[in-house]
Amino acid sequence: MIALSPWRSRTARSFLLQGGFLILLVGAITAAFLTARANLSAQGMTSGFDFLWKSTGWEMNFTVLPAAPTDPYWWFLFLGLINTLVMGLLGLGGATVIGLAVGLMRSGQNPAARLLATVYIEIFRNLPLILQLFFWYALANSLPNPREAVSVGSALLSSRGIYLPGLAIPYGPAMATVGILFLGFALSLWVTLSARFKRMERAPRRRLLVGLLTLTALVTASVVVTSHVPGADWVTRPELKGLRIDGGIRIQPEFACLAIAIMTYGGAYVGEIVRGGFKAVGRGQTEAARALGLSPWQVFSRVRLPLAFRAMLPILINQYVWLIKATTLGIAVGFSDFFMIIASSITHSGQTLELIGILMGGFLALNFTLSAILNRVNRAIALKGHNMGGAA
Repeated sequence: MIALSPWRSRTARSFLLQGGFLILLVGAITAAFLTARANLSAQGMTSGFDFLWKSTGWEMNFTVLPAAPTDPYWWFLFLGLINTLVMGLLGLGGATVIGLAVGLMRSGQNPAARLLATVYIEIFRNLPLILQLFFWYALANSLPNPREAVSVGSALLSSRGIYLPGLAIPYGPAMATVGILFLGFALSLWVTLSARFKRMERAPRRRLLVGLLTLTALVTASVVVTSHVPGADWVTRPELKGLRIDGGIRIQPEFACLAIAIMTYGGAYVGEIVRGGFKAVGRGQTEAARALGLSPWQVFSRVRLPLAFRAMLPILINQYVWLIKATTLGIAVGFSDFFMIIASSITHSGQTLELIGILMGGFLALNFTLSAILNRVNRAIALKGHNMGGAA
């Protein structure tokens, strides 16, 4: 028998071409890596991740957890990632609230509310985010010094930041309280959306959810009570003492300005997404709900809002991922986010390739986690066979 040439088989040709392309790609990456390593060695620079255990020798201007110049690089990188996560969650939450309010105003029947929402969207959506960030930062720097701080209720506003009342408990228990609340909320959301609980009756699942929330509240209260100093006030308020402000919780201008910029900018886009979601709800569903005798609030909360949320969630996922990446603009005003810590670490250690790889891995982990959670929510609420239930 005459052997057939492998090029006459479509499968064989595809396999050979893809294998050859993969070999070329691996060879190019290997050559680039060896060339970069040789150039670094020629300049007296060593590659590797041993530097992560060396002390940084510099300070962070904002940290959620304690930090000192003697701490290693890996701890600073972790703190930067935590700062980015906190800023992202705060920015996404604020943008969602603002966007929901603006979207409802644009979808309503009040002409004045629609005009106000339209003006807001057109202004904040068409101005670059970094320009808005500089505006809020310049506004924060123009506030008076602490001796002439502006008093708004129990809060004080000055060029050094915003001072708010807070619980009089140590820093460690305060962070533990925040962690317990976050864990309780995450477990409650998991119980609500997890497929394992879909087979349960509504009453047992509701009792489990109420039990989780009650347990979270009891554990939080116990941590707060046991960490409180006997005889001291439960609430610490900011007070002017000499040239500085003591007490309370200080929110740094860099943190506040970046959060406000992300909220207002993202809120404009979320508002348009919300308006589009409500427009996607068919008039037939609304008219059917009214025909059944439902009140206007019941029509909104039980028909329009759930259907609109299903329609807008896939687009919201993309917007949320973009807003997480927008936190990197904090370097423009000196906020110690993950990107700024990476940039400072490159300057001090010279490990450029390793730190850029860590930066890419960190943002990939954040965005993939956020997308996975929201896509899970999208699949849980999707209507099977309905055009609004497509996954993102």
